[in-house]
Amino acid sequence: MAYLNPQELQQMGFARLGRNLKISSRAAIYDAELISIGDNARIDDFCVVSGRVTLGRNAHIAVFCNIAGGTEGVTVDDFSGVAYGSHVFSQSDDFSGRALTGPTIPAQYTMVARKPVYIGRHCIVGAASVILPGVTLGDGTAVGAMSLVTQSTDEWSIYVGNPAKRIKARRRDLLELEKAYLASEQS
Repeated sequence: MAYLNPQELQQMGFARLGRNLKISSRAAIYDAELISIGDNARIDDFCVVSGRVTLGRNAHIAVFCNIAGGTEGVTVDDFSGVAYGSHVFSQSDDFSGRALTGPTIPAQYTMVARKPVYIGRHCIVGAASVILPGVTLGDGTAVGAMSLVTQSTDEWSIYVGNPAKRIKARRRDLLELEKAYLASEQS
């Protein structure tokens, strides 16, 4: 995987760029002026990142992901990741048949839901999962592979399924590891 160098990243016109970034030269970035990326973040091959998107420190977007921030925005907070082949949408057409659908239709003939998505700190979205508009993943949420998240989640919980349901609490041991890691950066 080849990563864009700092000069190439600067030329793209991002709203904010942190330090020590790894963004694949094979990722598709649209509306870079609406995208903010924190320190040590990474975007892998064949991802599409578009619209208003904020990636926190040590955030990771794995291969074949789609982060569609649209006008309302998607935030992936610090130490969180979206695994292989997952999709995060801040807007969606109405599929009921009450309106036309698709990007080629003038807005007055569509009914697009537009709601921000927030993925809290220390969240992990399992492979091939989908996060719909308006969802907030509480800090520490883990979403199992191939889950469809239609509603916001409780903090420090594990969710799986279609639609995703809470199955149990998630441990918080990683918070001590975060402290150690951040302290090591100060040395």
